[in-house]
Amino acid sequence: MTGSAPFTVSRRDPKRVMRLKRLGSLHQCRLSFMRVLTRRMAEESWEFTCPVFNIGADGTGHAVYCAKGPDRTYSLVAFAHDLAPEMRSDRVIAEAWDATFTLVDGIPDASDIARLSQNVPLQEAGRVSESELSLSRANRSVRLWKHVVEALAGGRQPDPEQLASVGYLMRTTAVYGSGKFGAADRELIADRPEFAAPFQAEMLSVFLTRAFVLDLVEHAAQSKGGDTAVRLDPKVARQLGIGNSTGLGMAPFIVNHPMLFNNWIKAREEALLRVRQVHFALENEMFLFEEMLMRSARSIAQWHSEHPVQIARLDALRADLDALFRYLAEQDLTKKHPWDHLVRWSEVNLSEEGQELTVSLLLEPYGHLVDGLSTCLSDGNSDAFLIDGSMPISTLKNLIQSCFGWALKLDWSSPENCARAWYVSAEKLEPRIGSRFEEPIADYEQPLAPARDAARAFVTLGEWDQNNTVAEFLLLHPEHRHTVRRAQISASAPYSEIQDNTISEGVLPIDMLRAKLSFFGATHFDPRSDRWVRICMFQGAPYPNELTKNNADFWIYPGSEGGE
Repeated sequence: MTGSAPFTVSRRDPKRVMRLKRLGSLHQCRLSFMRVLTRRMAEESWEFTCPVFNIGADGTGHAVYCAKGPDRTYSLVAFAHDLAPEMRSDRVIAEAWDATFTLVDGIPDASDIARLSQNVPLQEAGRVSESELSLSRANRSVRLWKHVVEALAGGRQPDPEQLASVGYLMRTTAVYGSGKFGAADRELIADRPEFAAPFQAEMLSVFLTRAFVLDLVEHAAQSKGGDTAVRLDPKVARQLGIGNSTGLGMAPFIVNHPMLFNNWIKAREEALLRVRQVHFALENEMFLFEEMLMRSARSIAQWHSEHPVQIARLDALRADLDALFRYLAEQDLTKKHPWDHLVRWSEVNLSEEGQELTVSLLLEPYGHLVDGLSTCLSDGNSDAFLIDGSMPISTLKNLIQSCFGWALKLDWSSPENCARAWYVSAEKLEPRIGSRFEEPIADYEQPLAPARDAARAFVTLGEWDQNNTVAEFLLLHPEHRHTVRRAQISASAPYSEIQDNTISEGVLPIDMLRAKLSFFGATHFDPRSDRWVRICMFQGAPYPNELTKNNADFWIYPGSEGGE
C-alpha cells in the first residue's frame, strides 16, 4: 500500500495542560478578556465622554467617565484623594488609597454622587448598591508620578526609560465585582451581550480608570506649571497601562470555579486545535504571525522581574525566542499543516513559557476561527453543580481515577505532600496559605486540595459495594460531597481540575494567579514573592477617545498601530 497516514490532531491532553507550572506559563491571547472588550466596543462604535471633572488644584475631587454602548451607558465614578505617604500600601488590609472607583450601571445624578462619595472611598468598609457593578482602588507609582508631573509642568516630556521601567502611573490593589460589598450580582447582568464574556464590567472599569489617571496627571502638571505645562505625548501615554497587585485572594478562584475555568482553557485549546488543522497558511497569515512574534519579542525585552523563578523563566523565554526565529528562518511555512508542525517542534525544543507563547501567537492570524469562542468562556450551566445521586459507585470511582489518577499514587501521609493548608483570615475574609505543621490552621482548612480529597474519597469508596449509589454513599459520608461534585463535573469538563498538588511543600500560588490573570490579558508578570504578583493592564491600548476598529486588537504588542 502507498500514501501517507491521515492527518489527526486533537486538543492537548488535560493531564499536561493543567499542570501548575504550565498554567503558570500562560500568556494573554485573542480570547483574553481585555481584548474581547476592546474589540466589541470598537465594533459597536461605543461613545466615551467625561461630563464631570471636578478635581481641585490640590488633586482631590471626583470625576465621571461615561461609556455608551448600543443599548446602555456605564459610568466610572472616580474619587481622587490626598493620601499621606505613610498610608500608601498595596496590601489588601490598607484603609486609604490615592483614588477609589465604582462602575455605575447608567449615568449617576447628584444624589448618586453624594451617596457614592460616602461609601466608595471606604471600599470594604462602605456599601454600594445594585446600581453599581464594581468597586476598586488604586495607588500612585510615587516615583514615576512625581517625575511625570514635574516634567510636564516644566514643559518637557518624561524620560522614556523611566516610563518603560515601571509601565504605569497607578496600580489597582483590588477590583471587586459580582455582588461584593453590595454591588450587582453577576446574574443581573449576565444576559447583556456586552457582559457575556467573563469580567467585562471589571475590564471596562479598568479601561476607564486608565483614562482618568491620564487626565489626573496632566491636571496635576497644569496646576503646578501653569502656562508652561504641556500634555503627555499621546504616543507616550499609550505605553502606560494600569498596574495591579494581586495576592492570594485570587488564587483559589480557579479551584472554586471548575466549570468556568474549564471553559476558559477548553476554548483556548479548541482555538489552538482549529489553527493546527489549517492545511496551508496564507501569505498574510504567515506575515501576521511573524509580525506578532517580533512585536512580542519587543515586549519581552521590556519585561523585568527580580523573582528568581521568573528570572529563570524569562531567561528560558528569551532563548526560546531565538530558537523560534531560527526555526522560521529554516522552515518552509508554505508546506502542509505548518502550524501543527510548529507546535510539535515547540513541544520538544522550547520551555513551557516558550510553548505557551507560541500557542498565543498562533491564534493571532486567525480571528475568524478563534474570536467566536469568546461566547463559550462564561459558565451558564448551573445544573453542572447538581450531584447525580443515582450514579453507581463504580462509575464514580472510574471518574475519580480518570481525573485524579496521579493523586491516587501519592503518599498523602508524607509531610511534603500536605505541608500547606489554605484558610481564610478572620480580619479580611481573604484566602491565605500557611504551613500545616508550624501554624494552628489545620482546623480551619478550606476545601482547596481537591487531589488529596479525591484520594481520601477513593479509599472510602473502596469499602462500598460498587452497585450502591452516590446518594447512599453521601448519606453516610457528606464530607466527600465536594469531591463527588468535582468528579462528576470532570466527566463533561476535561480541563476543570488542576493536575497538581495545591498543598505540597513546593506549590507556588503565583502559578494559580498567573493562570487567571493571563485570561484577563495581563502582561509583564512580576512576582514579588511566591504569593503575590504585579502585572500591567491595557498597556499599549488606545484610550477611549482613540479607540477604532483598526487599533482595537493588536495593541497589546508594542509597535501596534498607533502605538509606536
